[in-house]
Amino acid sequence: MLKSMTAFSNCEVTVDDTVLIWEIRSVNHRFLDASVYLPEGFHAEENNFKDALKKKLGRGKVDAKLICKVDENQAKGAVQLNEQAIKELLDAKHKLEFLSKKALGLSTMDILNWPGVMEENQHDLSVHLEAAKTLFAKALDGLVKSREEEGARLKTLILTRANSVSEIVVDVKKRRIEVNNAVREKALKKLSEIDVAVDENRLEQELVYLLQRLDVDEELDRLDSHVEELKAVLERDEPIGRRLDFLMQELNREANTLASKANDGETTKGAVELKVLIEQMREQVMNIE
Repeated sequence: MLKSMTAFSNCEVTVDDTVLIWEIRSVNHRFLDASVYLPEGFHAEENNFKDALKKKLGRGKVDAKLICKVDENQAKGAVQLNEQAIKELLDAKHKLEFLSKKALGLSTMDILNWPGVMEENQHDLSVHLEAAKTLFAKALDGLVKSREEEGARLKTLILTRANSVSEIVVDVKKRRIEVNNAVREKALKKLSEIDVAVDENRLEQELVYLLQRLDVDEELDRLDSHVEELKAVLERDEPIGRRLDFLMQELNREANTLASKANDGETTKGAVELKVLIEQMREQVMNIE
């Protein structure tokens, strides 16, 4: 199935006092460039998350970010006494009293306010690792689905424009005999105006050469061929972005040649319309995996 490289997915879940949120976004890129941003407690799993991205995605610059929001009301109340710090403080007090031969006043509040005595419990986010993994898989599936949906839309747009290319080619082909006759008549008229003796055989040879130089049948046939291949490639169940990009270059080359050979207004107009359509398709192809 055709997939776009431009997509976004996010999922969230609440586990105990923590809200886990995964945000995954991707944009077009020549290769797969995956980055994962994790909070403290999850860094050891970074490569595993990257591997999961690589298994599901072929191309694109992908940024995956895990956000953890802890309930502040619960987190702020989670404090404990550092018994070791209290012991060291009291030992130091006793030593000072022994050395100074004086009793030192040290209230309970003095002890509690001493740096390091009261500690805030660190919220261990790693306990939510399994929940984060499950949520990541869900968010990644959402990203893949989003890429497929956008890919289907791009496919429709490209096919519509490809059909328009074919219609222009048909119109130009229909007019080829008429255009060639007009070129022949124009050349003969110019010669008659000059009023000089002309070798009929040589004249015929020159007219044939002129028509061959202006002939665009090969370009039109190749345009048709590229459009047919384009439609076939769009049906492949594999990454096709690079192949489509190549076909856009080939289509553009033929359209440019057609424009340079055009010797009538309608063909020139058709060539310009072709180039516009091809450029529109090329912009859409840039987003295809």
